[in-house]
Amino acid sequence: MAVTPTRLPTRPLGQSGLDLSVLGLGTVKFGRNTDVKYPQAFALPTDDEIFALLEVAGSLGINYLDTAPAYGRSEARLGSLLAQCPHRFQIITKAGEHYDPAHGSQFDFSPAGIRRSVERSLTQLQRATLDVVLLHSDGDDLRVLDQGALETLLRCQAEGLIKAVGLSGKTYEGGQRALAEGANVLMVTLNAEQRAEAPLIREAVSRGAGILVKKALASGHLDQNEDPAKRLATLLHDPGITSAVVGTLNPDHLRHNCQHLLSGETV
Repeated sequence: MAVTPTRLPTRPLGQSGLDLSVLGLGTVKFGRNTDVKYPQAFALPTDDEIFALLEVAGSLGINYLDTAPAYGRSEARLGSLLAQCPHRFQIITKAGEHYDPAHGSQFDFSPAGIRRSVERSLTQLQRATLDVVLLHSDGDDLRVLDQGALETLLRCQAEGLIKAVGLSGKTYEGGQRALAEGANVLMVTLNAEQRAEAPLIREAVSRGAGILVKKALASGHLDQNEDPAKRLATLLHDPGITSAVVGTLNPDHLRHNCQHLLSGETV
């Protein structure tokens, strides 16, 4: 009888040299609960609650966390808590958007702004090197790229500050352009309702780039009768997708999603 694995499998992130678990943990709810589009309001978790969730994630084989300066205090809280966590997580963060409750989101995709963001993330996360940094597009992907934002990330990568760089965009055209400019990674929106960026999967594979999926569960706006774990399993049948990012503060929800994938339906 086949033995069910107890930890999530990993897949290579294109040719970046990084291997990521097929699910990653999104951390927007660690640092921000204002100006968000989730269906229900929520309180920010305590440090103890975050630490417990990280322990569950690590024990299930989740090996990376998705964060951003746009996620409020998320980077700073992770930098402090991960130093005490027994599990080693890779970090995906972003550049170009910063958020605070008093002023909302502020965008700066200039070369100087992108470099400041990278340096701030290194400090906040207490790391000498960032695993992945993605441009946090405001939706006008081509204008973001026109400002030289990806070129700046590529320079930071050449300096050894970042292992892999790319775009968290919102358009097919933006993703296509980022790949042509040398992006190692694309983060795309992909779910049953939003498919416009799906063709980027094959284009990324052909260029040796990795694909990460955001909003796989439509930011919590699923039909109450739909099992999110089944939707994730269907999505991850595509070998061109490295991983999907799922944000939750509920350890039981995280366990359910992982256990469904561990049943062997994804690989």
